[in-house]
Amino acid sequence: MLKRLNEVNDVVIRDVNDPVFASYGRVVKGLDVRELTMYMENHTDIPENGNVYIASVPAMESFDVRKEIEAVCYGGMSVQIGYCNGRNTTYNGFEYHKGSELNLAATDFMLVLAHVWQIRNNTITPADAQVFYVPKGTLIEMYQTTLHLSPCRTNDAGFRCVVVLPKGTNTPLSDGEKQMRDANTDPESVLLLQKNKWVLAHPERKPLIDQGAHPGLIGENKELHY
Repeated sequence: MLKRLNEVNDVVIRDVNDPVFASYGRVVKGLDVRELTMYMENHTDIPENGNVYIASVPAMESFDVRKEIEAVCYGGMSVQIGYCNGRNTTYNGFEYHKGSELNLAATDFMLVLAHVWQIRNNTITPADAQVFYVPKGTLIEMYQTTLHLSPCRTNDAGFRCVVVLPKGTNTPLSDGEKQMRDANTDPESVLLLQKNKWVLAHPERKPLIDQGAHPGLIGENKELHY
């Protein structure tokens, strides 16, 4: 798979086990995530077009592995478990959170990643990013300094990805929080879109722009092939 992806793309695709991934995150070992994978296969659909993201799925959060994730990966902090499924093939933009994100590959997919310190005047370019292949069954942690967005598919069927984040992430800001954000003069405030979610969107990514995301990904909205 990795060989083919590199043959059909004009950017280097690396496996998440490559040492280059170390500044973005790590492969997590020692957790039994089979129930999560089975739930994704049996109870979640891949939309015909675009992506679907559900921040919190009570059934997935009822599995014993949630408590283990909270204890081992988040030091006792509460998490939410949801998923992102879809057919995306383009960069579309970047987001980041204050706290690590875990992704479990219920199918193979690719991730487009960059670093928060590469943001300049609230902009970033596709050339700043690197692309990583995540094989099915792999659990990764992406550090809070890692810019990311939706996975990209590696076949016609699309992708399935379990998403674990600090509880409350990617939910709407309250009116009071929006007012404080809008009144704040720190440049980062422009990027705050939802709770614990800072976004730089490509201007062509209409769903994000319509939500009020900052159009900070400058240049071609690059597409990945498979």
